[in-house]
Amino acid sequence: MQSVRPHPRGRAGRLLLAAALVAAAGTVTVAAATTVPAPARAAVALNDSEVTANLWEWNWTSVAAACTDHLGPAGYGAVQVAPPQESVKLPASADGAYPWYEVYQPVSYKLDSRFGNRQQFAAMVAACHDAGVRVYVDAVVNHMAGTNNPAGTRGYAGTEFSGYSYPAVPYGNGDFHRPGDNCPTGGTISDWNNESQVTSCELLSLSDLYTEKEAVRNKIAAYLNDLIGLGVDGFRVDAVKHIRKDDFAAILGKLNDTVAEGRRPYVAQEIFDGASNPALQARAYIGNGDVLDFAYAKGIRSAFQGSISALANVPSWNLDAPSANVFSMVTNHDLERDGVVLSYKNGTDYVLANYFALAYPHGKPSVYDSFTWSNRNQSPPHDGTGRVTDTVCGAAWNCLSRTTGVKGMVGWANAARPVKTVSDFTTVNSNVIGFHRGDRAWIGVNDSGSATTATFVTGLADGRYCDVISGVATGSGCTGSTVTVSGGRATVTVPANDAVAIHVNARPGASPSPTTSPTASPTASPTVSPGDRIATTFTVAANLAAGQDVYVVGSIPELGSWTPANGVKLAAQGGGTYRATVSLPRSTGLEFKFVKLTAAGAVTWESGANRTFTTPATGTYTVTETFRGDTVTTAVATTFSVTATTVYGQNVFVVGNIPALGGWNPAAAVALSSAAYPVWRATVDLPANTAVEYKYVKKNPDGTVIWESGANRTLTTPAGGTRAVSDTWR
Repeated sequence: MQSVRPHPRGRAGRLLLAAALVAAAGTVTVAAATTVPAPARAAVALNDSEVTANLWEWNWTSVAAACTDHLGPAGYGAVQVAPPQESVKLPASADGAYPWYEVYQPVSYKLDSRFGNRQQFAAMVAACHDAGVRVYVDAVVNHMAGTNNPAGTRGYAGTEFSGYSYPAVPYGNGDFHRPGDNCPTGGTISDWNNESQVTSCELLSLSDLYTEKEAVRNKIAAYLNDLIGLGVDGFRVDAVKHIRKDDFAAILGKLNDTVAEGRRPYVAQEIFDGASNPALQARAYIGNGDVLDFAYAKGIRSAFQGSISALANVPSWNLDAPSANVFSMVTNHDLERDGVVLSYKNGTDYVLANYFALAYPHGKPSVYDSFTWSNRNQSPPHDGTGRVTDTVCGAAWNCLSRTTGVKGMVGWANAARPVKTVSDFTTVNSNVIGFHRGDRAWIGVNDSGSATTATFVTGLADGRYCDVISGVATGSGCTGSTVTVSGGRATVTVPANDAVAIHVNARPGASPSPTTSPTASPTASPTVSPGDRIATTFTVAANLAAGQDVYVVGSIPELGSWTPANGVKLAAQGGGTYRATVSLPRSTGLEFKFVKLTAAGAVTWESGANRTFTTPATGTYTVTETFRGDTVTTAVATTFSVTATTVYGQNVFVVGNIPALGGWNPAAAVALSSAAYPVWRATVDLPANTAVEYKYVKKNPDGTVIWESGANRTLTTPAGGTRAVSDTWR
């Protein structure tokens, strides 16, 4: 958020909303802004990846181009963008600059900011979705602009405001925690461990919204629903530490499902670290969503500026929250200016740390790119009006997210995702390490000035693999170096201040080969009425490389008549499975295969003979397969929902007999979200074809655990796809 902190432990719906929400929001600007209709777009297939590119303070045109040209093809799952609402426009400094932190001081919820207007924002979201990339917005909902701004200060769209009056929303005096009124100190926060002060007093003289009030909650929800209506998929929520947990849960409960995927928006909460009060520590907030892990970023800096052998001890670090509940990072805009984490100024340490964060199974990893700076308040490059200009990678902008090594590691992270544990962590010396993620991927990191050769256990099948740090796999070989695995081991020379990384989807000649083509000619489908068709669902488990999609193609026109580009694209279901439902003529024999296809048209046919089946005369038909030629560890996205009432400060978790559910250890249990309270919910990747025992537990703020009564609950996961259970607390 803002650049200066008063205390070292502090923190310096769619477009046309439902009538009831609009009425509740009064004349909130977003409800009336109808110049750009919500995109009338069919559901899109988004990349099945947990990796986010945080393109901080890039304008909307530049983000759109990055999604299309780099993020989508590389397999990023999401892009995080800066706050899009109208912010204050502060007086320019002597050199004509406008400080970066302006954008964290809203004056209205109009989508007219330093980064572009509403039309440009909507076009950016559409472009990113077309590239398969979700869009997460940095949402500022705790406060409005500072009460200490000079008289006559306006927003970037020309909006007027003063003190506790923001008529464009509208907010008035009664919508804020005002000094001397409902702040116990009569002003700003003085005790950063006092929950009442932290949630009801002003942060750096910023007008603190009275989120206990329903009218205020409705206006915040209207703003977020406006963004959802334009296609936004989730939010990085600023300064959540300064909002009461139950207030924020109530706001989340008002949000619409996302347009692209029809599910609750993703939420990552900024809970700045340092508080000794458990109620103000990040893990106390996970009932409302994921949290940013500041401690992890600081631990990574300590290792890369000391000895990276310390990275073997990550499980014993005092981190902000369990891995399943964090949005992980090497740096962000606040931390890099404080020098407590690594930044681009740290050269190869910073690059290697990003490789490590993409490889290590902690949280949902992000890669941060922004502008270069020489003082903490420096503005991003801008025109004479303060509007941010297009990103040009080089002297003024950092573009680590599009380098060969980082793109390669995004593919590595995607390939390794089904395996949540590290095996055979090898310390060659204090600054050379290696480890693998099951049979999916291996990495070696050398944070020293000399090349090092060592033999590592890789976990991978024998054969040749392409190093994704130095190049990519092609149909004929590797553009970078090659690693040979024999007996599960590889002798690798890791260059100085560099890394070597291999995974199952990066093998020389693996794409576009094998290219076993169909063995039958296309056949014409009979002319049939809609009632003579059968809903046929195809599900396949497959390993996809960056930029690949999976299709089903077959002998009849409905399946593309053996032309891959005309086949049916399958949508990601999580856990490496993909699915589509097609209306096919009944009582018809046909042949089909699954293929992998890139945007450039490179085709990889699965191996073996054509698959065959005959659609039935009535009902529906289901096909569940594994892409032949792939070694797939199938995971089943399993949604746990339990109806449970709680007292303030309690959270609900699911724990069970397998590692993905904590192995009956409540400390490793999976946190459930209270966004639909009293229903608590979370989705967990579980191994396929597995009998699972589980129970729900409640955790109190002091850490004590309450188990539900009765026998263990049980479920059995299917061979692929998804599974859902709905329970009531016993």
